[in-house]
Amino acid sequence: MHALPRKPILQVFKGEPLTPPPFWLMRQAGRYLPEYREIRNRGKGFLDLCFSPDRAAEVTLQPIKRYGMDAAILFSDILVVPHALGQGVDFQEGEGPVLEDFPGVSKLGEFNPDTFHKYLEPVYETVSRVREKLGENTALIGFCGAPWTVATYMIEGGSSRDFTTVKTFALSQPQEFQNLLSLLVEASVHYLGKQIECGAEVLQIFDSWAGVLDERQFQQWVMGPTKEIVRRLHETYPHVPVIGFPRQAGPLYVDYVKETGVDAVSLDQTMPVSWVAREIQTLCVVQGNLDPHLLVTGGDVMKESLGGILSILGKAPFIFNLGHGVLPMTPPEHVAELAAFVRSWSP
Repeated sequence: MHALPRKPILQVFKGEPLTPPPFWLMRQAGRYLPEYREIRNRGKGFLDLCFSPDRAAEVTLQPIKRYGMDAAILFSDILVVPHALGQGVDFQEGEGPVLEDFPGVSKLGEFNPDTFHKYLEPVYETVSRVREKLGENTALIGFCGAPWTVATYMIEGGSSRDFTTVKTFALSQPQEFQNLLSLLVEASVHYLGKQIECGAEVLQIFDSWAGVLDERQFQQWVMGPTKEIVRRLHETYPHVPVIGFPRQAGPLYVDYVKETGVDAVSLDQTMPVSWVAREIQTLCVVQGNLDPHLLVTGGDVMKESLGGILSILGKAPFIFNLGHGVLPMTPPEHVAELAAFVRSWSP
């Protein structure tokens, strides 16, 4: 049995501020680590790695072995969900994800949990393997992409700079877009639930492109679907906390927390920590929010920002993290420097 109360991140969700606070880093398993690159080069491509439980579990555990974070996050990708729903996804070197033309919701068909789960079985196997190998003090985080963010990739066909195609689609075909969001809500609830059943103890919902929307769109396309996912997960798995990450939502972070029911919110680096402590940390656990470029730089400039974040947000229940993922050019020794600083911090 795992000694749940000893896992610092789970203690924070029980309302306990810890000194030093627990920490993990978004994209803590990735290209900045030589051991990751070695495993990545063994396979046929990025999706092949995501669907190879042996290698995906090893990659998930690599940063834990190196740095001793308080949580491991499943190594996978948010786009395995549209892939499992029937829209082909490929990852091309130097170009990122490339998706088949969006076929329309009716062509994708009604959500079939049996087919969906069968396709994603390797991911669930990875979750089980990682959970078995984690120490008793390290939590396992499962995740998915939020419906809005996943929908942008499905309709744009990949990454986008201006989101013109998806916004035009959503505004000119509101019912079809709502049908897509509803399909993604259904898929996300099943996907996250299965991760919990295989061993995930905390969940994070990544809404990487939430910040490109106006207030009304944010309410409809970000908060509405997320609220439904959180409600259904809390109904079935009330013991599993959910972290939301509506990146670059600005002041709308407050509405997001109040409306969606998330147990914690992850903050991007644009959010002033004094404002966060006053306006958000009174509502829920907060997570964040060092600029990843400071981790690339390291040294005194990084430590100064680290100290500022910890001294303001570390007084209440708090999880230290970055404002977005670890950048590929990050020197591994700077991550070790960050880990040592956080571990030795006291007010």
